[in-house]
Amino acid sequence: MTQRHRRSNTQKRTHRQRHQLLEVRKSGVHGRGVFAIKPIRKSARIIEYTGRRIPWSTVAEDSEDDRTYYFGLDSGDRVIDPSIGGNEAQWINHSCDPNCEAVEDKRGRVFIYALRDLTSGEELFYDYRLEVDVPRTKEIEEENRCRCGSAKCRGTMLDPL
Repeated sequence: MTQRHRRSNTQKRTHRQRHQLLEVRKSGVHGRGVFAIKPIRKSARIIEYTGRRIPWSTVAEDSEDDRTYYFGLDSGDRVIDPSIGGNEAQWINHSCDPNCEAVEDKRGRVFIYALRDLTSGEELFYDYRLEVDVPRTKEIEEENRCRCGSAKCRGTMLDPL
């Protein structure tokens, strides 16, 4: 006999409340973005970055989908593929001057936290700090060009040297 775990009403309500904080819509920075639809306090855990965990080795190097970013985990050998089981967090755009940060916990789960108080209607951003395992060239920097428009923009979504 299979047992099912049921979430309590409190757990269900908390899950719904989190998603009532966010809305995905067109971004002025790039494609879609995630926006706060209610004020969010500094240090608040906003959303988990979800998706299927897969080995880096299974990610095609010549992927033609430039809209999907795989979220590299601290283990170094696995990534989160948001195209399968992903949620709104996959649409959070990069900024060199972010208002959020992505934090991986001890179990390998990634959560997005507010770095400061966020207002209703404000777009959420975190610094992608992308890493590449090939020599960094102008071509690679151009492929990962930043469009954040921040005064602190470093011109690339790559991890600073």
